[in-house]
Amino acid sequence: MKNVLTLIFAFSTLAFFVNCKSKPSTNNSTPSVGRIDLLDDALFSIIDTNARIEILADSFLWSEGPLWLESENKLIFTDVPANAIYSWDEKAGKQLYLKPSGYTIQDTTGGAEGANGLMLDLEGNLILCQHGNRAIAKMKAPLSAPKSDFDFIATQYKGKRFSSPNDLYIARDGDIFFTDPPYGLPGYDSSSVKELKYNGVFRLRKDGTVTLLDSTMTKPNGVVLSADERSMIVANSDPKAAYWKKYILDDNKNVISSSVFADATDLVSSLKGLPDGLKIGKKGHIFASGPGGILIFDPAGKKLGTIMTENATANCALDAKNEYLYMTAHSYLMRVKLKM
Repeated sequence: MKNVLTLIFAFSTLAFFVNCKSKPSTNNSTPSVGRIDLLDDALFSIIDTNARIEILADSFLWSEGPLWLESENKLIFTDVPANAIYSWDEKAGKQLYLKPSGYTIQDTTGGAEGANGLMLDLEGNLILCQHGNRAIAKMKAPLSAPKSDFDFIATQYKGKRFSSPNDLYIARDGDIFFTDPPYGLPGYDSSSVKELKYNGVFRLRKDGTVTLLDSTMTKPNGVVLSADERSMIVANSDPKAAYWKKYILDDNKNVISSSVFADATDLVSSLKGLPDGLKIGKKGHIFASGPGGILIFDPAGKKLGTIMTENATANCALDAKNEYLYMTAHSYLMRVKLKM
């Protein structure tokens, strides 16, 4: 029965896609693209398989780091190569929010890209992963008055500079878990200015102490903790090893063990995108950017379906009610309505 439903869905989706790919829907002023691929009936409780993937804004170099600001009722997100942060809301649409965003220390030996991952700390300050500055930085509140006057809260580990902090998650006690791949450096791993010999997953404690959690992943990227903070998932954006790793944490959030949560290496050759940013919804489902768009997993790692965006998709964010999933997909900002 499921195979029959899948075939019916595939044909109906194809017809829908042909009719709406290049023009706005008759029911909505925003253009739409792509489709929802169903792999398991459990997906029906998360998203309507006929949901429109709306294009909200475009013309970015590489959109990333989406973050919903409930106090401002808007989304902010980065354009990494442009060294800028943009905002989007229903009334104003796309607007420039902050520039420069992550390259303010003029260093001609390194990269000149801006901020990537974003998150708010416990005091409402904006915490940024900065490629160009090679730092975890803070933009002090209020968010309504953004400014490029950053405080650098972590720049090195054991006397060696980070390569280019990429994504982060802030725990309830204020500790910051972040990844440090080489993407902001010219030449990546072969860069002459790369000081750390590995690409690490780190923990920055409130007292400023930095701890290395894992040095074995080739391209650690997106990072998220579960709601109970007893596990952590990190994406590896390596086309030869495109997987997500799960870490079990103790009461003090120290790593006890790790294992592969899911693997998409077999999809890389046929679909655009790699494991990158990810978020966990209120029901524990994981929305993870990867080959095809946004892959949806249940808490045990079973793949339920994919939001097919037709673009290499870097990251995603949920609003406070989990009503919409916002997606940064190459030159686009997109969103899709959920049932959450």
